[in-house]
Amino acid sequence: MTESFGAQLRACRDAAGISMGELSRRVNYSKGYLSKIENDLKPPNPTMAKLCDAVLGADGRLIAAARERPTLDRRQVLAAGTMLALTGGLTLAGGPRPMLDDSVLDGMRASFENLRALGARTSPVVVLESLRAQVGTVTALAGENPEPIRSRLLLLAGRIAEYTGWMCQEAGDEPGALAWTRRASELAKAGGDTEIESYAFVREAGLALYRHDPVSTIDLARQAQRVGSPTARTLGLALRREAQGHALAGDRHACESAMDRAMELLAQSTEDDRRYPVLGSTAPDPIGLARGWALCDLGRTGEAAEVLEVELTRLPDMSRRNRARFGVRRSLAHALAGEIDQSCLTLADTLDDVAHVDSATVRMDLRDLARTLGRWRGHRTVRELHPSLSRVLHGH
Repeated sequence: MTESFGAQLRACRDAAGISMGELSRRVNYSKGYLSKIENDLKPPNPTMAKLCDAVLGADGRLIAAARERPTLDRRQVLAAGTMLALTGGLTLAGGPRPMLDDSVLDGMRASFENLRALGARTSPVVVLESLRAQVGTVTALAGENPEPIRSRLLLLAGRIAEYTGWMCQEAGDEPGALAWTRRASELAKAGGDTEIESYAFVREAGLALYRHDPVSTIDLARQAQRVGSPTARTLGLALRREAQGHALAGDRHACESAMDRAMELLAQSTEDDRRYPVLGSTAPDPIGLARGWALCDLGRTGEAAEVLEVELTRLPDMSRRNRARFGVRRSLAHALAGEIDQSCLTLADTLDDVAHVDSATVRMDLRDLARTLGRWRGHRTVRELHPSLSRVLHGH
């Protein structure tokens, strides 16, 4: 009688003189999971069998033993290998899973949409742990379901990971933001789509923009236009970010040219949100907001304040994070234009939003604004606003 896979795995491990803990470390599967495999409490999967076969020098015996069970096709094996690398061997407790259908997947997507809506109006700390857990859960479920549900789960996991990166940036964790953004790209590619691969460079360009690094901002935004298969929307968002980089560098002509092309692409784009929830800004006019931002960096502060004043009226009440971000930028534009009373008046209306969303990136602009207003510390409206401004700026 042919020995079970678990018995063969134990025999190979004993022959190689490798402990269960050491095997777990080398193949990146949990010790508990491998123990269940070895004791025939769980079936093997082809990826795990290949890894164990290589580490234990089994010369294909473990791979052949695993083939006695249903196997994955090449694309599924690659996806499983990618998920293993991304999750560190994460598995779900509780034994075999029932097959998921579209209604369950739609419910998981709705759960993410709810977290994203919450993230638009409160601190990133409130949603980050839930987002991280959701990425792990969705990724693990993808490893236990066949196509086409597998790919849809991977794409959703990639979208959640991308938003997790944004929330890390908002929490002031730039290394975490970069790591989650790159993880999002890998998950999306494993799901058979390269849209997030392109958009990931838009996100990295955003990190460079907040570092006040125009060269990297422009370079990364241009890479987003070349990598993967970007849609018109992603190309538009990449050009929008490129325009902001040019503004940071003081190049008005290049900024306006990129911004105009971005506006054309976004106007003609039809977002296919069947693959994963919409990428990027959900503001009614992301180009208008970015144009106001860029005008401020170009020194055209009066124009910037006028543009942002109009665009802010178009943001919904629930979009507190955008209202805080562009509201502070509007007040900064007023202050740089010498309109101190108007700067203080508009900032007073914005500080409540700033306090609620608890954004590290918004506080960067708020610090610039505080320094600018500090030049008029004797001005009555500045004195009156100072206690509220100080509480929001230093209360974190």
